[in-house]
Amino acid sequence: MKKSKKALTKISIIVISVLSLLIIWQMTSLALDSQILMPGVIDVLLRLFELFFSKNFIYNVLSTVIRAFDSFLIIIILATIFGTLSGKFKILGWFMTPILTVLKTTPVMSVILLAFIWFETGTVPIFSAFLMGFPIMYMMMEGAVENLEFEMDQMCYLYGFTNSQKIRYYIIPTLAKSFSLGARQTLSMVWKVVVAAEVLTIPKFGVGAKMQFAQIQLETAEVFSWTLIAIILSALGDFLFNLIEKIVIKISRYRKEKKAI
Repeated sequence: MKKSKKALTKISIIVISVLSLLIIWQMTSLALDSQILMPGVIDVLLRLFELFFSKNFIYNVLSTVIRAFDSFLIIIILATIFGTLSGKFKILGWFMTPILTVLKTTPVMSVILLAFIWFETGTVPIFSAFLMGFPIMYMMMEGAVENLEFEMDQMCYLYGFTNSQKIRYYIIPTLAKSFSLGARQTLSMVWKVVVAAEVLTIPKFGVGAKMQFAQIQLETAEVFSWTLIAIILSALGDFLFNLIEKIVIKISRYRKEKKAI
């Protein structure tokens, strides 16, 4: 009962927050009285509806999704490997420090513009998102490995855990939270950088490319519409991430309960 009440309260607050944003948006539009500066909520929603049924809508959305997924996958694999090894071996961590400093302090626009010189337009978003997202995942995994508790490590030794048991019951569960948090933050960064890179490089298909075309033609309602689409894609990414996370947790609990029986 308490959980359902809490969930209902949460949903109510979210709905109120969304409505507040829409009201502020509409009031600003009415105050400015200019479709170029700030189109109204209804105008943007109508344009969004039109875009859903436009000829190349699916190609534009899928192009952005594929670029984001490719970059995210590469980051997850490489950053997890290097971050874990750097946390374990200090020499590698020291070697990676200047590289991480450069990646963290370089402006996103500089990375995109340089990548535009080096690569084809379709590759620029993937490369740029990788450079911007890699430090997030890397630092999360490096810190997690460094913070593995010495006392717990000793306890595993005292209880006679084998290396496989130690990895399965201690190291993996301990690192899982940091991995999940790092992946979530990385995914958020990847979406933003991919769309920004598409805006600057204007590939044939992509959400960011369509934003740029709309901006050139002063179609502000369409810019807002593609922005909403980018937000929806990011939200769906978070939703799928949460769903996978919950499924993994349920499977893990089911296995433990089955073993207990």
